[in-house]
Amino acid sequence: MSRLAKQPIALPASTEVTVAGGVISVKGPKGTLTRRTHRLISVEVGKEGVQVTHKGETIEARAALGTYASHVRNMLEGVTKGFEKKLFIEGVGFKWDVAGKTLKLSLGFSHPVVMDIPEGVTVKADKGALIISGFDKEAVGQFAANVRAHKTPEPYKGKGIRYDGEIVRRKQGKKAA
Repeated sequence: MSRLAKQPIALPASTEVTVAGGVISVKGPKGTLTRRTHRLISVEVGKEGVQVTHKGETIEARAALGTYASHVRNMLEGVTKGFEKKLFIEGVGFKWDVAGKTLKLSLGFSHPVVMDIPEGVTVKADKGALIISGFDKEAVGQFAANVRAHKTPEPYKGKGIRYDGEIVRRKQGKKAA
């Protein structure tokens, strides 16, 4: 069983957590997040903070306990501080541009790749960096993964889209005979 899940989760000063009908709602200065609870998990809001407990002693209930405690922590952090992912692009002629709620990628294909930016996610494009931010950790991470999936870094020259801090293992090319 998760040791972190046993302890109550402290509420930041400007947040409000409500639990009704199996749905957790977290409201803060950056926005509001909601999530359905698992059938084996119960969430209570008390003086010390938010307490996540399991309803049974099954393996599934114990496994879901730590997961849902982590979800609540991420929701609280998201509505107070927010989340951010930074992507870098490397390659001749590779570029990106943000126009309204769309992201246009030029990745060496015969056509530009156009992606819609989801609600609650903001994107800023610099010359070689793309900053994706928002208050929902899952939405920010999924959009960053979708952008990266269009041109993952290749191991010979390192061209492609990579995360900030990601190390691309390089391979040695062909040897001249």
